[in-house]
Amino acid sequence: MLSTGNSCLTCCHAAGGHGVVLKHRECSCTEFVAGVLPLQVSDKMDPAELVSLIASLNPDNIPGRLAVIVRMGAQKLRQKLPALIEAVEQAGQVVAWVCDPMHGNTESCAGFKTRRYENIRAEVEAFFDVHDEMGSVPGGVHLEMTGDNVTECVGGGSQVSEEDLNTRYHTHCDPRLNAEQSLEMAFYVASRLRQRKETIALQQNKHVTLAF
Repeated sequence: MLSTGNSCLTCCHAAGGHGVVLKHRECSCTEFVAGVLPLQVSDKMDPAELVSLIASLNPDNIPGRLAVIVRMGAQKLRQKLPALIEAVEQAGQVVAWVCDPMHGNTESCAGFKTRRYENIRAEVEAFFDVHDEMGSVPGGVHLEMTGDNVTECVGGGSQVSEEDLNTRYHTHCDPRLNAEQSLEMAFYVASRLRQRKETIALQQNKHVTLAF
């Protein structure tokens, strides 16, 4: 049990830890959070509401205090994320933008809870594309994965089919990328980071040339 003097928290899912979902500034959980706070937002988040919530959770605008975890699905992310980024930047707020491509792409197939690798990759791709267009920083990617050769997510280089799901479906909760799918995703993220680094270096070189 936690107490602030005015309120008492008797039960909560990982207050201030990974997985906390806060959507409204009136949420009493905001009184108890400490350290790095993950704030999960969906495509339903209003830009003004996000700015207000960030101000409540990080009133001193401390860098590294707040991670905004975006979970929307690829198409909705391309539509909704730019407005959120613009509103936060106009408010002068400092946050770390993180992509969660797992939870917005969960579906049921043949009685199994699963995710399609192609949809997960598409959301990660959309995340990087939007930040490239907005000139903002992609701060991280959240993935659920395992080093085991499971068959919980469909597709990818391992070519897990819907018929394969019942072969090695070992998760007790959410479907995870298997070892090959995880490596494939890691290489893709690495390629986008390398591309971003090269683009920034090229822009900096142009500025130096113009300065002379």
